[in-house]
Amino acid sequence: MITILCAGSRGDFQPYLALAMELKKLGKDVRITGMREFESFIRSYGIDFYPIQADFKSLNVDENMLKQAQSADNPLKMLLTFNKMKKYGALIANEYYASCEGSELIIYHPGVTLGYFAAEKLGIPSILASPFPMHKTKEQTSVIQYGRKKSKPFTNQISYFMLQGMLWLASKDSVTGFWKKKFGGRPKGFGRPYERHNNKQNPAVISCSNFVFNRPSDWNENIHQSGYWFVEEKMDYTPSKELSDFLSSGEKPVYIGFGSVFHADKKDTLSKLIIDALTRSGKRGIICGMGKIDNLPKNVIAIDSIPHSWLFERVSAVCHHGGAGTTAAGFKAGIPSIIVPFANDQFAWAHRAHDLGVGSKPIPAKTLTADNLAAAIDYALQDNIKIKAKTLAENIATESGALDCAKVIVASLAR
Repeated sequence: MITILCAGSRGDFQPYLALAMELKKLGKDVRITGMREFESFIRSYGIDFYPIQADFKSLNVDENMLKQAQSADNPLKMLLTFNKMKKYGALIANEYYASCEGSELIIYHPGVTLGYFAAEKLGIPSILASPFPMHKTKEQTSVIQYGRKKSKPFTNQISYFMLQGMLWLASKDSVTGFWKKKFGGRPKGFGRPYERHNNKQNPAVISCSNFVFNRPSDWNENIHQSGYWFVEEKMDYTPSKELSDFLSSGEKPVYIGFGSVFHADKKDTLSKLIIDALTRSGKRGIICGMGKIDNLPKNVIAIDSIPHSWLFERVSAVCHHGGAGTTAAGFKAGIPSIIVPFANDQFAWAHRAHDLGVGSKPIPAKTLTADNLAAAIDYALQDNIKIKAKTLAENIATESGALDCAKVIVASLAR
């Protein structure tokens, strides 16, 4: 059994689900460990799931702190938020460790470093699986500094030290607390595990297209990046009649949705702003994930969660918060991006979309207005942007990131 330790929102789980599905095709038994709220989602794709019984509610996680985490728009704020959140990791470390027992290999998200030390303790291989490039390089800036700092060899390396430091800060105390309680002291070789890929039995795998951020030449040969990990969606999705009728009743609409960073207390203000922007740009729109919105004009419809791979092929552009997974889905669909980053690495994806010529300039959430959103929509729908977005999608389609990385993992077991 291969066990994948995952953390985060639904969007964070999707690349790992894609990886699990490819491992299963290669004949491996595989399961994903994560918060219980994702169990039905993961199992619906035929992948086993080990539910962590604790959740934000049972852990009494401060909702204000979660909001701070989702609006940390600079490295200092990110660092402070990660520091606040670390105590909650200690409360679920025992469940993550229990899920590792009986496994033949552990794959771990960079925010769940307990996976590395558990594998060492159990005498089995471990593989770091990251949803973004995170290993030190002189060639490009990390996702917490991209677009904020000019790329220079020394600055770039420092930015990766910072990125790894934040991830380590969020998980090291949970490892220490659990280990001392269960084994009487810290794990052997305790420290950041992110650069420990010196052999083919313990490689690292990255979900990212080389047409978006090219694999740095100064990474060692055991760090593998060959494309995004996209979930192979089930083909039985059927839209509601309302959505189907809307899509067929006019030009392709603009998709607008902000995923897990959207909070209900902003619904009225944000929905009005979006409707005003669509009216000013003269476009139809789909607002996703904000619930029912009253008194919508005929050019706008509101929907709940829906498979991006199905919907994005039917819209003219995607406006979102810049989560790594949603950004990748927009790139894959070959349509322009309008990214409104709220926090963390979202700024990097917003800047990268613009730098690649497939999206508008970033609009930080704090500066979002109906005027600048309307202007961004107009900019993104220019012919040259649409052509570049289509070309990027064609290039991404030549990659098979999840399958290639699954083969690396299976090969590591053979050794």
